[in-house]
Amino acid sequence: MLSYFIRRFLLVIPTFLGITILIFGITRLVPGGPVERMMTQMQAQGDGGSSLQRAGDSSALSEAQMDDLRAFYGLDKPVVEAYMDWLGKLANFDLGESTRYYEPVADMIAERLPVSLFYGGMTFFISYFISLPLGYYKALKHGSVFDSSSSVLIFIGFALPGYVVGVLLITLFSYHLEWFPMGGFVGDAYYDATSFWERAKDVMWHAVLPLICYLIGDFATLTMTMKNNLMENLSADYIRTAIAKGLPFRSAVRKHALRNSLIPIASHFGNSLLFFMTGAFLIEVIFNINGIGLLGYESIMERDYPVVMGIVAINALLLLAGNIISDICVALIDPRVKFGS
Repeated sequence: MLSYFIRRFLLVIPTFLGITILIFGITRLVPGGPVERMMTQMQAQGDGGSSLQRAGDSSALSEAQMDDLRAFYGLDKPVVEAYMDWLGKLANFDLGESTRYYEPVADMIAERLPVSLFYGGMTFFISYFISLPLGYYKALKHGSVFDSSSSVLIFIGFALPGYVVGVLLITLFSYHLEWFPMGGFVGDAYYDATSFWERAKDVMWHAVLPLICYLIGDFATLTMTMKNNLMENLSADYIRTAIAKGLPFRSAVRKHALRNSLIPIASHFGNSLLFFMTGAFLIEVIFNINGIGLLGYESIMERDYPVVMGIVAINALLLLAGNIISDICVALIDPRVKFGS
């Protein structure tokens, strides 16, 4: 098993290089860029937007100035050379500087990381600690009124994208009923509060609606996966044999069927690391949550390539590490698993 994980760690390097090369190449091939965005803003400010269609007249920057800007942002180099420069900086833990805010990318990500960690952690714990017991109970009560009614709600939630649910929740509970804020991570009450509990209350008040959107898809998937796996194991021969030999049904479920039912869930456990980093881009945009998801969305729209590459690099590492953690979880749950050559 040790040799298997050593090989997996070694495979992280070429996989990471492949992901970053692909994204870096796309950022260079798509139309537009930081220089073009800057020119558009200058023209809009100078002529009220009327000169957007006159990029070649006297109101635009000269070719020499544009070349200087491209050289400043490193856009004048060939793609391979520019990628190697970026990779060299990354090896020194330097993610570069934002072309929009002129701040270090690492500082921008670190500033928004606590917000994403909060929503990622809440989504992770609520999803697993509610979905697994619920799926377990639904399997034992298969065909009951509770199972059928909860399945209807679960499938409705699974069919609706989180950002669509977010628009509906804001419209109903924030705009019409005014029960919850329209968005944001904290409100004015947070800064006016003097105690920890008052600030925590304000944060949770703002988090109710976004958390529903974060949870709705993964909650449904985990619940039904747990139920279906447990039902499949309950119908297996080894469970019927254990019960026939006198083992109580509940004990057979807990000692044998439940552990085997957790194996498929454990195989995806490591991928939950992405919850802690980005969450969902569109949900953060809809609720105006200043997390890494919103930062990534704005960076893509504004062609802020250093920020885009910084977020992609971190996400790629988390995804690759999550796959290895998933394998470890499977090996811990199922002793029969042997990762050979």
